[in-house]
Amino acid sequence: MTVIRPHCRLHFTAADVDFILAAVGKRPTDAEALRQLLADDASRDLLLDSPGLYQSILESRGCLTISPHLYFYVLVRHALREAEVPSREVADYVAELLAEFTCTERTRARLPGDAQPMDYFFEMLAALPRADERHAFALRTHIGNQALYYSGLFNERIAQRARRRGFPDISYYEGLGEASFAAASHDRWASRLGLAKLFALLAASFHKTRLALNGLTDRLMSLGDNSTHLDRMLIHATS
Repeated sequence: MTVIRPHCRLHFTAADVDFILAAVGKRPTDAEALRQLLADDASRDLLLDSPGLYQSILESRGCLTISPHLYFYVLVRHALREAEVPSREVADYVAELLAEFTCTERTRARLPGDAQPMDYFFEMLAALPRADERHAFALRTHIGNQALYYSGLFNERIAQRARRRGFPDISYYEGLGEASFAAASHDRWASRLGLAKLFALLAASFHKTRLALNGLTDRLMSLGDNSTHLDRMLIHATS
């Protein structure tokens, strides 16, 4: 169980760069100039906001060769801007979260010395008092991450289970996620890692971020063949 950092924009591959150049460049001679812009943080961020790049990802047919980091960052950034969550750091963090959770094991929490991982929120909440300060901080961030992941991507399944089987509804996930990120933002480990402001933003914008992910998932699933990109990159952890 590690603390996720907003590092998507630092993990682009050579294939990612080629895809960006093809999507944004208008002439073959643009390639070198665009490569130089990608090396500059501010210019890179502007290129990643390009409508042409977003459309190229949505309209690609077949198997995309880009990394989960580029895929999720561009789509999440676009969705969050539409939802009036303008922070690139929030978009980067949420995209990194989705990229991390493509691995099933990353969705599970485990404290040092525990024989079994924790899959349920009640287990994680019960474990907080026995964790040391550092691991309690990591566990709180993990609870916030899971709450956002489930409520953002599987909101319809949550609603169905709440109606049919009396499971917690979406408001439970939102409340738990907001409280977890808010508590994490005040932890000294958040300040030490430079994450205090980001976690405060995640807590304040949890509802809008969740709705943005709901809309993104619906949009991808409505695109037919393009929904396979998401299927290949995400696990269905609530099944």
